[in-house]
Amino acid sequence: MQQFSIVSYNVNGIRAAFNKGFVDWLKAGNFDIVCLQEIKADADQIDVAALEQLGYHCYWYSAQKKGYSGVGILTKIKPDQVVAGCGIPEYDYEGRMLRADFGNLSIFSCYFPSGTSGEARQEVKMKFLSDIQTWFSDFKKDRSVIVCGDYNIANHEIDIHDPKGNKKSSGFLPEERAWLTEWFQSGFTDSFRKVNPEKVEYSWWTYRMNARANNKGWRIDYISVSDELKDHVKAVSHLTDAVHSDHCPVWMQYEQ
Repeated sequence: MQQFSIVSYNVNGIRAAFNKGFVDWLKAGNFDIVCLQEIKADADQIDVAALEQLGYHCYWYSAQKKGYSGVGILTKIKPDQVVAGCGIPEYDYEGRMLRADFGNLSIFSCYFPSGTSGEARQEVKMKFLSDIQTWFSDFKKDRSVIVCGDYNIANHEIDIHDPKGNKKSSGFLPEERAWLTEWFQSGFTDSFRKVNPEKVEYSWWTYRMNARANNKGWRIDYISVSDELKDHVKAVSHLTDAVHSDHCPVWMQYEQ
């Protein structure tokens, strides 16, 4: 029986997270695999020695633009190989996907674009969603897949504190929600909802209006598992005590 824990965490700047006790939190958590998004740093700017002392192999895929986007994977289980990017230049330029292979299982750290800065970025986001669904549809034909990441979409009304007030907000637009519903009907399972069908938990809170203290949040971070893995998911929760970011980590216990 193989059992391991996976965490997906948008750290909103890994160097800032380090300054807020991220390494001590990692040590206490003793997670097996940690998928990070929005690292906002190049590999040579990250203190990997502190992470390696905890037993992690560290892999990074940074955006070409300094201080922007980027993803990482920390794993105590050495992967067979690590592959950066998806081969689509405009997304690879922004450092949006990193993959680690363990036998026939591929674990991804993905940072989906946000559309909140305006119409042009919303168009980029929608194109990304279309392209990435096609990409994964092909990729998972002969592999088991876990896609950890900040998807920047709340799927259902239960996943957002104010569904009516945000119905025209990027991240809760009808077309985005329809895409995510389709994603979860195309061979992927929302691990959190599989285990907690009615539970209200969030993974992101705006820094404004004391939103986190009042739990006025959105659930936009997910660990998707390909359907054949769904019965191996034993527990999923949001680690809301982790306060290194405006997001909190999603934690999953997996058994095979």
